[in-house]
Amino acid sequence: MNKLLLILLGLGTVTLHAQNVQDQQGVKEIYNEALSRGKSYEMLRDLCINIGPRLSGSPGAAAAVEWSRHVMETYGFDSVWLQPVMVPHWVRGQQEIGRIVNSKKIGTVNLSVCALGGSIGTGPSGITSSVIEVKSFDELKQLGAKAVQGKIVFFNRPMDPTQINTFGAYGGAVNQRGSGAVEAAKLGAVAVIVRSMGLNQEDYPHTGSMHYEPKVPMIPALAVSTKHADLLSKLLKDEKELTVYLENHSEILDDAPSYNVVGQITGSEYKDEIIDIGGHLDSWDLAQGAHDDGAGCVQSIEVLRLFKALGIKPKRTIRAVMFMNEENGLRGGLKYAELAKAKNENHIAAIESDRGGFTPRGFTMSGTAAVKAKIKSWKPLLEPYGLSDFEQEGGGADIGPLAASGTAMIGYLPDSQRYFDIHHTPADTIDSVNKRELELGSAAMAALVFLIDRYGLK
Repeated sequence: MNKLLLILLGLGTVTLHAQNVQDQQGVKEIYNEALSRGKSYEMLRDLCINIGPRLSGSPGAAAAVEWSRHVMETYGFDSVWLQPVMVPHWVRGQQEIGRIVNSKKIGTVNLSVCALGGSIGTGPSGITSSVIEVKSFDELKQLGAKAVQGKIVFFNRPMDPTQINTFGAYGGAVNQRGSGAVEAAKLGAVAVIVRSMGLNQEDYPHTGSMHYEPKVPMIPALAVSTKHADLLSKLLKDEKELTVYLENHSEILDDAPSYNVVGQITGSEYKDEIIDIGGHLDSWDLAQGAHDDGAGCVQSIEVLRLFKALGIKPKRTIRAVMFMNEENGLRGGLKYAELAKAKNENHIAAIESDRGGFTPRGFTMSGTAAVKAKIKSWKPLLEPYGLSDFEQEGGGADIGPLAASGTAMIGYLPDSQRYFDIHHTPADTIDSVNKRELELGSAAMAALVFLIDRYGLK
């Protein structure tokens, strides 16, 4: 090997070492700022306490739009704007009632229930009928219309507690919530009760989205707490003619105007290459939407704030997107992708935080093998901060529509074990969020954005 080649190889090694040191220092500074002077929790507390529930089409959602715009303008991002989008407008109405009315063992007992999002109401007289329990759609179909006609169908398939990935357990049970009313109505049922999507024995029900289909009668759909689902199931084993009374006053109104909220720091070299970070601004109406998904929103804003606070001038354009209507329609994510396509924008990566503000574990990824390999190559830089899981597929619901344009999909992955204790429940409040865990998540997202911005994904 000649002398000149040895010199060049040596210079290359020095350059790579210098880059690695710069990367380590950059990531460390991001974590130091987020953990010492971070604003994530401060923002989330303000959103939860002063705005509160933010169901699409509601006054709370409108207030959250203005809150987001004001916060990002106050932090001095290069530009902040609103993207108009029409969203579903569903209202819960007064408190729901569920009651077992004829048990020989316990007499009359109240059930902890809530309407599923999108359900019609029972009317002021409610619905009283006998109950039939099933675990699956196949079991329902095997019973047939003769057995189901005129009854309340009780879907009681629990989330699988043996799955370590609780999102996998959720995915294995949630179709009964989304489609249960349709499948039961096809066979003549008058209403459905669905076991809440939670792993623990809880007194409170979990709401969540459900849907109807054209030409299938619309029937009321309510969730029941896991504790009362188990009680109802136990009674039904011995009392086949058990009767339940249900009453809810939900209404489906005309679509309402709303907005996505976008804040941006424009790139200095490759401004046409866009890196998105986002969460959904809307939440269910039962609580403050702290973990779902206030946490993702403030973490996304915090990424840009950290860049500003540290004087990092990104090469590429970085956007924080507050998507509207993830919970019951995905209209915001669809509108954002539609506008991006119309403007021929080049989104090289999109990162979504919508799994709560718990301790960071890593990132999920959907993209080419080359993109995944590049992100995984940064694992040594991120692993000291607890980010070790880079193997799972996935991105996020709101960023999903961007995938068709070739955008790399990335999901922030925090610990999932406590998420479904509070998901879509009255327990999703600021008090359930740990300040340090939330800040660690903001830093994790900012560190990944820092590396993507520095090196791109090609």
